[in-house]
Amino acid sequence: MAADDTDLFKTVTPVRAYQRVAEQIEERILAGDLPPGSRLPAERELVNRFGVGRSTVREALRVLQSAGLIRSRPGDPLGAEVLGVSPDNLSQALGRLTRSSVATLGELVQFRMVLDAESNRLAARLHGEADLTRMREQIARMEALSGGPASLHAFSEADALFHRAIAEASGNSLLGLCARAVHEAVVEVIEKKIAGVSDTAAWMERSIAHHREVLAAIAAGDGPLAARLGRTALHEYYAEHVEPETRELLAASLDDAP
Repeated sequence: MAADDTDLFKTVTPVRAYQRVAEQIEERILAGDLPPGSRLPAERELVNRFGVGRSTVREALRVLQSAGLIRSRPGDPLGAEVLGVSPDNLSQALGRLTRSSVATLGELVQFRMVLDAESNRLAARLHGEADLTRMREQIARMEALSGGPASLHAFSEADALFHRAIAEASGNSLLGLCARAVHEAVVEVIEKKIAGVSDTAAWMERSIAHHREVLAAIAAGDGPLAARLGRTALHEYYAEHVEPETRELLAASLDDAP
């Protein structure tokens, strides 16, 4: 072996038993062998199957619960409940990113601009009548909420369901998953900022008008217009609320054409 060949390798880090147990269970969950709502074997059974101690099994279950894949209580005779992969897992991760120095709120809003634009474009081409009905229902709900002392959170939920209907109409399940996760990750921060707007009712009316325009574009099959509406509305709503240094990112995601 040449003298410099040693640079090709790195020291091996030992893997603890609980990590192997967690990995095997996670693989079975992701493969669909353990669907959401099902139960893992009880702790004692897992101890026997894996040939490890109870503390090892409990640590593996703790890791899986932290990842949002299961709901576990020590000693539960029914076994841990499988939650599987859900938007909650992703939205929690995105939420942690916005609270850390890894990603900014502006970057998250820009990500939503990209997602919404593509979802709108695809939905305009691929939607069915049932999809349009779901969108109309959420707009009607938003209209009802804007006329009274309803909370901004309830209005925001209807907004999220409208965009989820669009994402699912696009035919891509990942777009729907990401659309929900991004909205949930950013909604708390945005709600606090918008709650300070002097005329919340006017803001809600402007939002409803935008949703009507998007619905009309999708129903007409006008993908480019639907995509442009998604990008421009998010920029108008949120640009002034994100970090000043990230506003250029949002502007860069707008159409190149004036």
